[in-house]
Amino acid sequence: MVEVRNVADIENGFASLARLRVGGFLTGTDNAINSRGDQLVALAARHAIPAIFQEREEVEAGGLMSYGGDSAETFRIAGLYVGRILKGEKPADLPVQRATKVELIINLKTAKALGITVPLTLRGRADEVIE
Repeated sequence: MVEVRNVADIENGFASLARLRVGGFLTGTDNAINSRGDQLVALAARHAIPAIFQEREEVEAGGLMSYGGDSAETFRIAGLYVGRILKGEKPADLPVQRATKVELIINLKTAKALGITVPLTLRGRADEVIE
């Protein structure tokens, strides 16, 4: 595990991961770091580190795979909450909700570049496979 406290630490963090010869990289939930998806994808590719992200956009940009909530559903739920609050409901009275749809996206082109064979059983369980 490499701790990255700010955006400036990202480059050094990946260099440390490469020196340690890690088997993969998984993003956490820090929005400041995750908002740098293009940089994370590029660094993972440069250092040949398999990377799993929370958002499909990073996989479309060249990350290995993503597993996370559907952003569109999350924004839809947030919009419904905003509408209810604007109509006068108290936020404290609203039930806690979370996205129920979780997507697995796999980029086979990236897997091939990394020398990884993605099992057919995993491909079959994916919501989308990018060739």
